[in-house]
Amino acid sequence: MKPTASVALNRMGYGIRRSEEAPEDPVRSLLQQFDLYDPRPAALRWREDTSGKAGEAIQMIRSQRRKRQEYLGTAQRESEAMMAENMASSDQRNELPPELRRALYSGNDVFRKDVGLRTNIAVTSKAPLIERLVHFWSNHFSVSTGKVGTAHQVGNHEFGAIRPHVLGKFSDMLKAATLHPAMLLYLDQYQSTGPNSRFIRRRRANSARGPRGLNENLAREVLELHTLGVGGGYSQSDVTELARALTGWTIAGIPLVERFADPQPGGAVFVQVAHEPGARSVLGQKYAETGPKQALAILDDLAAHPATAKHIATKLARHFAGDEPPGSLITKLETDFVRTGGDLASLARALIEAPEVWTMEPVKFRQPFEWFVSALRFTGITDLSARRISGALNEIGQVPWRAPSPAGFDDKADSWAGPDALFRRVELAERIARNASSDDILARAQRAFPETLSSNTRTWMTRAESAAQALGLLLVAPEMMRR
Repeated sequence: MKPTASVALNRMGYGIRRSEEAPEDPVRSLLQQFDLYDPRPAALRWREDTSGKAGEAIQMIRSQRRKRQEYLGTAQRESEAMMAENMASSDQRNELPPELRRALYSGNDVFRKDVGLRTNIAVTSKAPLIERLVHFWSNHFSVSTGKVGTAHQVGNHEFGAIRPHVLGKFSDMLKAATLHPAMLLYLDQYQSTGPNSRFIRRRRANSARGPRGLNENLAREVLELHTLGVGGGYSQSDVTELARALTGWTIAGIPLVERFADPQPGGAVFVQVAHEPGARSVLGQKYAETGPKQALAILDDLAAHPATAKHIATKLARHFAGDEPPGSLITKLETDFVRTGGDLASLARALIEAPEVWTMEPVKFRQPFEWFVSALRFTGITDLSARRISGALNEIGQVPWRAPSPAGFDDKADSWAGPDALFRRVELAERIARNASSDDILARAQRAFPETLSSNTRTWMTRAESAAQALGLLLVAPEMMRR
């Protein structure tokens, strides 16, 4: 299949920018983006460091929870149901300590600003394919604001664990993403403690109320979602053994932790006294007791496993070549992953050079975030505030880092093409069109979709009552909705 400019722009990227021309050599234009990509653009260099905020927020909320429990204990004549209702009232929330209110609100502010940063970076980027890959991998290693403290960290996770490794080795990204404070918080790893660790043994000896013990959430998701995949050959024993190896990996900012914390790259800390001692066995491979290095060694081997290559190749092919991607494409990507040891730049080049991705017919329905970024790039809108960006994405149903589960946002059309979802895009498209320049709109449409702008779309645009209406129609035309 002959590579075309429209596929390079819209299937492989985020669409044309208003100031751009369609590329004469589509493949070369994509390969050039490897050199144009900036893992830390200026907007991120000015971003405030929020790495230490999560632990502070957790401590404040734990303190407030204890105060509430003490208060409940003194209210002997009131039922628990009535007390729960009272504590949930707006008046009671307003009585929260000022420092706790600030922690909760600051998390929301950080999150909103990070959503704005992510969006504006994609809108202005000269390397939209690589930005698409950043967002693909960020969704693969999905973290969400559903847990206390994560609002401060989800942006850090993508900006610090995904962006620097998007053209590097999968093993490096796996370790950075898995052991980042955002992931440790989101999947409750930060409070997982070895059942036979020194910390637990001391608690038992003192008859003290100990921590919650071993938590297998992160280990299970690493095996099921991030590496081998469902049916990848792992057992419950492998989950438990990996969970034991991960004990001790936690977050900074918690007083009980700080005394024993050994800082690690990426912002996490390792607490040896909470680590389950002893050798581990995962997928038949033995791992000696080496403290924090034990989990790292297991993750390195999982990254190189053949089942991981198959799982990653399938997801990447599905994202760029259709809900039911060609088996030949999966095989090519899988072969490249194994041959290079998970070199993600080589994997991206293999994707670009595969004939299967260059079919002229649309193969994917754009997810809301993709559509919104493409609309802003086309219209040349680059100055939206973080609040307006977050509001728009919430309206159309896909705010970054708010996926409903650790599996991330679904990557199939059925999840995004419902009537209500389409109606919301139409409403937002009308507002965008009213506030954007619509001069020379038909010529710009032909430049954005070279060889693929349909006669039907051109007809509707020429019949529009105004240029703004023509722009609005284009933003919800099949060419813009699909890629």
